[in-house]
Amino acid sequence: MSIGNDSTTKFQTLRGHNFPAIRQFTIFLENRVGQLLEVVKRFEGTGIRVCALSINDAAECAFVRFLVSDADRGREILERSGLSIIETDLVGVELPSGPQPLLRVCTALLQAELNIIQAYPLIVRPNGKPAVAIMVENIELAMETLREKGFTIISEGDLGDDPIREN
Repeated sequence: MSIGNDSTTKFQTLRGHNFPAIRQFTIFLENRVGQLLEVVKRFEGTGIRVCALSINDAAECAFVRFLVSDADRGREILERSGLSIIETDLVGVELPSGPQPLLRVCTALLQAELNIIQAYPLIVRPNGKPAVAIMVENIELAMETLREKGFTIISEGDLGDDPIREN
């Protein structure tokens, strides 16, 4: 099949860093000592840090899901290492102050009849406040609903502080 170098159709998407979602990478690892360390070490000295992490473990394998401070560069590093990756968009939401902030987020999504598929906390604190990454069935509706209810959505730009520059 020809790609059509003379085609006027643009095949690039508009998502990039300005898309309000955050990108999660899922990798499959053999369940052996040191496997996670090998992945995390790939980001050493790059200015990219792991911002959230979730591990689903089984006897012989593990699915590792994580967010990094620079998703585009992070994807390149993972691809160069030969790892198979799955990239997924998640909603990042800042937890509001007050009692039971997670209850408020879950209630807002329930009212929109949105199912939470997975969720985990961010290790970094964008804007100095706690936040969670949430996978939902309909990301656009989830972001719209949460914004309408007064929640602050975390974007990739909020994860992008470079720890090397901070020193």
